[in-house]
Amino acid sequence: MGCDGRVSGLLRRNLQPTLTYWSVFFSFGLCIAFLGPTLLDLRCQTHSSLPQISWVFFSQQLCLLLGSALGGVFKRTLAQSLWALFTSSLAISLVFAVIPFCRDVKVLASVMALAGLAMGCIDTVANMQLVRMYQKDSAVFLQVLHFFVGFGALLSPLIADPFLSEANCLPANSTANATSRSHLFHVSRVLGQHHVEAKPWSNQTFPGPPPKDGAGTRVSYAFWIMALINLPVPMAVLMLLSKERLLTCCPQRRPLLLSADELALETQPPEKEDPSSLPPKFQSHPGHEDLFSCCQRKNLRGAPYSFFAIHITAALVLFMTDGLTGAYSAFVYSYAVEKPLSVGHKVAGYLPSLFWGFITLGRLLSIPISSRMKPATMVFINVVGVVVTFLVLLIFSYNVVFLFVGTASLGLFLSSTFPSMLAYTEDSLQYKGCATTVLVTGAGVGEMVLQMLVGSIFQAQGSYSFLVCGVIFGCLAFTFYILLLFFHRMHPGLPSVPTQDRSIGMENAESYQR
Repeated sequence: MGCDGRVSGLLRRNLQPTLTYWSVFFSFGLCIAFLGPTLLDLRCQTHSSLPQISWVFFSQQLCLLLGSALGGVFKRTLAQSLWALFTSSLAISLVFAVIPFCRDVKVLASVMALAGLAMGCIDTVANMQLVRMYQKDSAVFLQVLHFFVGFGALLSPLIADPFLSEANCLPANSTANATSRSHLFHVSRVLGQHHVEAKPWSNQTFPGPPPKDGAGTRVSYAFWIMALINLPVPMAVLMLLSKERLLTCCPQRRPLLLSADELALETQPPEKEDPSSLPPKFQSHPGHEDLFSCCQRKNLRGAPYSFFAIHITAALVLFMTDGLTGAYSAFVYSYAVEKPLSVGHKVAGYLPSLFWGFITLGRLLSIPISSRMKPATMVFINVVGVVVTFLVLLIFSYNVVFLFVGTASLGLFLSSTFPSMLAYTEDSLQYKGCATTVLVTGAGVGEMVLQMLVGSIFQAQGSYSFLVCGVIFGCLAFTFYILLLFFHRMHPGLPSVPTQDRSIGMENAESYQR
């Protein structure tokens, strides 16, 4: 009861900065999920092929990693942190406003690279500032922080859906699309090969000419609406700067009088802070340094090979699962509107929202589940669930209902894979390795690489290959996880952690997941 009163008192004292940090993560979520449903419209706008526009995803994810490292430069003082958040959130609104004017895929990739840098800064700075404010009580506030990521990712496809084009504006006789149109799915590639070769593309009849310079698409309005919706976020950061007297036009801040409740909190004797209560990203043990410093540590010398094998296999599992999350969110809309499903563009636009909605729901549900289930068991269930879901989608690839049910199922299974794997790996290494650093890097690189790889295969082999890639990557994730269990069994000094401690670590890992 006293703990709840202390936490609520801290929230009352820091209400404005807390709401501000939550809001900037809404910007993060808004920017992370809009590319998937608007992919075809952006291809029309830039007159690009699927492999070409996949570089847009690559540039965003690459610069997100760079932005996360860059954000560490601005975490030293409150003024630097707030100005970084203001600039980043304003840049996201600017990106949304500029996207409709990007008629070349290289320009669009450059704009999304800017968005990735802004998202990376937000990710690092907002997490760090909340932990500095609430310290060992930060877990619950970080849970809400990352809930806003899911909320923004859920909202952006819903905003875009009414403005998506119903017809495919891409020219079916273009050189870039000749291969993909002749390989729409595996059955047509086998049965219709001679028919396609007998009729040259130039002699076929199509619904109409493609629009010039993106004409005929109304998706620009969706981006401008998102820019306006996001605009209050930098304004909120600016208000916080003003409140903290950090604007150059404001005089130095004078100390304010505290209320009776706040004064009572201030006069309480300080409690000794338990470092293990902090989320993994912010604990001071060696495992959470940057990748270069972590790999250069002298205490890694003489470590058994199983120590390095656990790091590598765990990172490969997240390389696959987080890569699947990014690739599925990016291309499920494109898969749905292609044959054999041929779902309407408006209906298909709900799939990314459904996916991110169940990811958000899964993150909330995993908190109480983690107190009753070991992280290793949760990872096993998640990975097996991903493989089974993709197999079901592959078997019933002509059924739209199974596509929606499978999308929701994938969101649930993928939602808690990262925090469960992080908790399990740190537990296996007894918090002495570089698990957090290596796993975060592996997950980020997986999102970046698999999106581009799936886009290239989708273009070359047709829509059916989208599900085949999901099955292959899911099976690889399961294989790497079995190897991880094997190396864990061989690793000396297996930890024996009480269930309650595991659940605390799981909650902290869940709060760290984006």
